[in-house]
Order: sequence, then C-alpha cells, then structure tokens
Amino acid sequence: MSGAAAAATTSKFTAFMNHPAGPKTVFFWAPAMKWCLVAAGVKDLSRPAENLSVSQNVALAATGFIWVRWSMVITPVNYSLAAVNVFVGSTGLGQLIRIANHRYGQPKEAAPATPA
Repeated sequence: MSGAAAAATTSKFTAFMNHPAGPKTVFFWAPAMKWCLVAAGVKDLSRPAENLSVSQNVALAATGFIWVRWSMVITPVNYSLAAVNVFVGSTGLGQLIRIANHRYGQPKEAAPATPA
C-alpha cells in the first residue's frame, strides 16, 4: 500500500471515528443495540400467535414508527436509527397481523346440535 493510499484509509477511518454519529457517540451504539429488539421480534415468528402479547407488539410498532420520524429531525440526522426503527415497527406490526389473523380469521367452531 502506498503512502497516499494509507493516508486516505487512515483519514477515512479517523473521519468515521470522529463523525457526529460515529462509534464514540450514543447515536452509533443505540441503533446497534436496538437490533436486539428486531432479532427478538423475528424469533417470535416461531411462537404460536395465541402466546403473543398485543400490548407489547403495539408498543413495539408505535415506538418503532415514531422513532423513524424522530431520527430524521434530530441533529445529526441518524439514518441507522431510522433503519432499525423501521424494522422494529415492522416486526411489531407483523406480529399484530398474526394475532389478528389468529383471533378473527379462524372460523368459529359450530356448537353441537341439540336433538329436537
């Protein structure tokens, strides 16, 4: 690697490290840790719909989509926070759809016929 290439790589690395949303700030680590919520939501896809919490998934969907908007108006604009929150909101919404399909999409069992 030539001296100029090494200097360019070093300066890009330094610029990344010192960026207002770089790894020295909460703007980097909060979205990184929030991917755990996405992983938990994806893992919940294997759970039966009757075992899912409506209130938990409403909270995930609402906060996810609210934080997408918020991440676009804060300074510095945090695209990684917006991205993770799109997925948090989507996993919560997906689980709510599964719950609704389970509760309201299944035909009701017929009551046993009584002899006349």
